Amino acid sequence: MLAKVARMYHEHGLRQPEIAARLHLSQSRVSRMLKQATEVGIVRTVVVPPLGVHVDLEDAIQERYGLTDVVIVEVPGEGDAALLAALGRAGGSYLEATLTGSDRIGISSWSATLLSTVDSMQPRSVRSAVEVVQLIGGVGSANVQVQATHLADRLAQVTGADVKFLPTPGVVASTQIRDALLADPAIADVASRWDTLTVGLVGVGSLEPSPLLESSGNVAPRADRDALRAVGAVGDVCLRFFDADGGLVDAGLHDRVVGIGSEALRRIPRIVAIAGGARKLTAIRAAAAGGWIHVLVTDLATGRALLEPPPAG
Repeated sequence: MLAKVARMYHEHGLRQPEIAARLHLSQSRVSRMLKQATEVGIVRTVVVPPLGVHVDLEDAIQERYGLTDVVIVEVPGEGDAALLAALGRAGGSYLEATLTGSDRIGISSWSATLLSTVDSMQPRSVRSAVEVVQLIGGVGSANVQVQATHLADRLAQVTGADVKFLPTPGVVASTQIRDALLADPAIADVASRWDTLTVGLVGVGSLEPSPLLESSGNVAPRADRDALRAVGAVGDVCLRFFDADGGLVDAGLHDRVVGIGSEALRRIPRIVAIAGGARKLTAIRAAAAGGWIHVLVTDLATGRALLEPPPAG
């Protein structure tokens, strides 16, 4: 009888009152029998992911690195442009699905991946965030400053949030200049909001930037990168550099960064990193292993590589 009731409900699509009438049972008994059919294994729920969805891989990465969520996207094509577009769409979809109306979002400086992400998002009729706050000053040329401002402004537009800009360079010449900038009332007001953030939206930087990225000026100066490489740095989040195990390393740069510190960055409850590609694999692995990020949106090839042992040495 359990099997008969289960077939009528799950395979033939009959409603419980119809089943009760046909079998001369009470509706409450039909309901109990459907529950019992599940308990004894007559009815089993099977989730079949659609093509292009890699739930097992996402779960394996999440468990390996202790992340709270992982999103894997296939890249339909080759080259940086295809990768950028795919990551942007996946990142935008993730944010649209998970942001709440009370979120306060910190966003890092100019990033092509983050720009692709926010450009893929559509404005909603209901506000999905309260505030967007820049985590670090624009890095490099004046054009990069404009791009950093556009990034934060665009995210604020699509989420309906207020925006707070950090109108400074990301790296300055000395600690004294950094301290003077952070003492400015307008900049201090932005910095005071870092402790209230609920979400961080970041890229993952590599010590080996692409030629296009390096020409934009949106990286740490070459001399600083050489010094960081000498002490084992492999990548960064918001110009806070770490080694292959994810441990914080410094070569005199961190005290010249106008932006959120490593401790405040780690206190953000949910840091979402959108990054992929072979060039950034080592940095992404280290960021995940070191607890710099909580959520990773990446491509299929990078996801698979994250489960492989890192190269010796």
